[in-house]
Amino acid sequence: MATLMDSRTAGLKFSAKLGATRAFLRAFGLFGDPFTRLLQGQQDPYPLYAAVRKRGPLHRSHLGTWVTGSHELGSRILRDRSLFLNRQQGGVPGHELMDEIPWDSSILGLDPPDHTRLRRLAQPAFGPKMISKYRVSVEKLCHSLLDKAAASDGFDLIEDFAGPLPLLVIGELLGVPEEYHDRFIHAGRKVGPVIDGVKSLKMAREFRAAVDDLDQVFTELIALRGREPGDDLISRLTVAEGEGKLTTGELLAFCTVLAVTGFETTTNLIGNAVLAMTGDRAQWNLLRDDPDLAPRAVEETLRYDSPALQAQRVPHQDTALHGHHIRADSSVVVLIGSANRDPEVYTDPDHFDLTREDPAEHLSFSGGMHYCIGAPLARMEGETALRVLVDRLPDLHVAGPVTRRSSPVISGCVRLPVTAKPR
Repeated sequence: MATLMDSRTAGLKFSAKLGATRAFLRAFGLFGDPFTRLLQGQQDPYPLYAAVRKRGPLHRSHLGTWVTGSHELGSRILRDRSLFLNRQQGGVPGHELMDEIPWDSSILGLDPPDHTRLRRLAQPAFGPKMISKYRVSVEKLCHSLLDKAAASDGFDLIEDFAGPLPLLVIGELLGVPEEYHDRFIHAGRKVGPVIDGVKSLKMAREFRAAVDDLDQVFTELIALRGREPGDDLISRLTVAEGEGKLTTGELLAFCTVLAVTGFETTTNLIGNAVLAMTGDRAQWNLLRDDPDLAPRAVEETLRYDSPALQAQRVPHQDTALHGHHIRADSSVVVLIGSANRDPEVYTDPDHFDLTREDPAEHLSFSGGMHYCIGAPLARMEGETALRVLVDRLPDLHVAGPVTRRSSPVISGCVRLPVTAKPR
């Protein structure tokens, strides 16, 4: 009875906190602050990004957060080694509604020296040799998923292809045996959307159950790989744990966060690429006629419709930034989606163009010491998936209403119905 009452009390507190947060954002949004409106979630955030840029390279929002939509300044901030992920007293700002995700003990939530230590342990799994090895498996998985999906007149690209593909790949990288695949995929797809923020009590409960299941899966696999090591990341990290190079909590957190972020980034990359190119048939036809343009298609998608829309940094002492005095522990947000369409850097930035020759690198994988460790894997998966799609389904096009995510941090599709039948 006490447990039930505790659960209900926690639920009521969560609902009250969630409602208060939404009301707070709505109230400040009424004052016309574009950043606050972005935090409420927008299916098309780009007009608000333009409004942010008009306020100057760096300004303070009504919430007190420092914001930039500039590519030049954003790139500088992400590479600034005097700026960190966490406040001095600990904790990643902006994750108050996602306390159940193990960010703070994972590679995504740590600053040096712990971040450097964990990154060094995991880096070999994302090196050129391993990426080349995974490429063959990714191509096979793409064909296998399409064999099932394309057997009917139409299918959902996210549900049937772009969603399961990266989870299966991450499962192989981690060393998840086939008998765990269903549990792993189910839990991973429940946890992933919470990157947007917990939006309801039901979502919080499902997420908590999924995190518990992932923890159980990885706990069992760590024990298994301790007895029967293989050529996978869990095996290597389990050996490192035994040598005292990381803790059990750090190992579990790394596996969970890698499963979530690796799934989200690549799923949305594939979906956003297909949506952009089938919306401009000339671009799809360019790729269809020359599949070697797949790497360009990936990079242009990452620029034009980045799966990651923002990144945060925090100074640990008062500092000067672009002529402004920034107090210690203040949040500085780089709007990646805005920086990637900055007209100061890119010609015709709101147009998807496979032949683009702009020299500036997009910021979709962040920068500096926190540059995405999984970027080579995401790129390879995206390139391989697009090559297989244009080869197998050259007449692919959208076949129904598309549902996009309404999120301040992630850009992607929830539903993307397609068909391979010629028009």
